[in-house]
Amino acid sequence: MNEGSSPSPEEMRGIVQDYVRTVHVAYLGHARHLAPGDQGRLPLVAAGHLTVVAAASRDLHLVATTDRLPPPRGQEVELEDEYDGTTWALRFYDPTVAPQLGVLAEDTPEAVRQALGISDVVYHLTVSVGGGLTGHHAQHSGVALANRHSSTARDLARLRAAHPRDEALVGELDSCVRLGLHRAAALLAREITSGRIDLPAGTPADASVAALLLDAKR
Repeated sequence: MNEGSSPSPEEMRGIVQDYVRTVHVAYLGHARHLAPGDQGRLPLVAAGHLTVVAAASRDLHLVATTDRLPPPRGQEVELEDEYDGTTWALRFYDPTVAPQLGVLAEDTPEAVRQALGISDVVYHLTVSVGGGLTGHHAQHSGVALANRHSSTARDLARLRAAHPRDEALVGELDSCVRLGLHRAAALLAREITSGRIDLPAGTPADASVAALLLDAKR
């Protein structure tokens, strides 16, 4: 790439590929400090193989999913990669390939996932194109993601132990936390505690988990 010029599409794909790889290397490297069972429960480890969709809207959305996508067609590009037993396919979408990305009313994670038809999300990172696509930023994102996933896994394991009859509901809560379904998480917290917890609309999903843990201690 010439100094001062914008990267070509091929160079941009290489930059994104390096970013995703650095995120995964940092995540999986951090996971090795955990007990084997805790490692296995981390979403990125448990997935084994996943697809990371790089969706260009106003920002760049990196959506890792275990949903099965059709083979690349037309101008779609897919790159395969692997690290430490985890494999992934990096698939690129922009408004020329997926026109629905160009007409979003809001550039939110929920809107992007809906436009792509993705439901099972391992992680969703939103990155500013340019300054955000650095190795340092990717490494920080990978470690932060691993910490968040491991903390959530421990919290949900405690909730399963505290509510053995509601294991299915706690499993649904797990999905709500990963997908950012805040309203659904609050409703599940209310159901699990038979109404003892009644959180206002808009309460973050992880706050619902924290409220359930506090309730279980009582």
